[in-house]
Amino acid sequence: MKIRTTLIIILLALPFLSGCDVAKQMSGAYNVINCKYDFNSISNLNLAGINVNEGLSFTNIAKATSILSGNASSIPLNFTLNLNVENPSQSAAFLNGLDYILSIDNIQFTTGSLSQTLNVPGNGTGILPLSIGFDLATLLKGDTKDAVVGITKNFLGIGSQKSNITFQIRPTFVIGNISVPSPAYIPVSFAFGGKK
Repeated sequence: MKIRTTLIIILLALPFLSGCDVAKQMSGAYNVINCKYDFNSISNLNLAGINVNEGLSFTNIAKATSILSGNASSIPLNFTLNLNVENPSQSAAFLNGLDYILSIDNIQFTTGSLSQTLNVPGNGTGILPLSIGFDLATLLKGDTKDAVVGITKNFLGIGSQKSNITFQIRPTFVIGNISVPSPAYIPVSFAFGGKK
């Protein structure tokens, strides 16, 4: 309800903008916050130069374990999080960018902004690919070290337990020539890892 009210206020606050394009942009912005978002896959997974896309060899498992248990000053982790997007509206849903918060097992891993665009037709589906990257070394300090090592092993497919991801997105829209962020984050939750 808060999101709908805010979008109505934004529409009323832009009286100097008129025409079909603005109405279409407002409709697309409203529709994207009402879409259903679900986990699709993780691709392009890379840990400190180790390509994990096609699984890990014994050598790479040993290398990854060594990196996680050492004292490296930088451990970059990069991947693409692909989300399914289902638009239940009759008209298109779109966004022009987004902010995100990634938390795993109640530990905030990273936040960021992407200039990712999305356009899902009315009553259609699409995939939103989000390129995420951060430095694990900053999380491997202090009280969270053991938990982060376990979560990363789950992420790489060599862990023993499931981890729970909460990925929150806050869409940004361009209405007229004004960039407008959504007033609230949309949560997407899923589990990964663990022995099958």
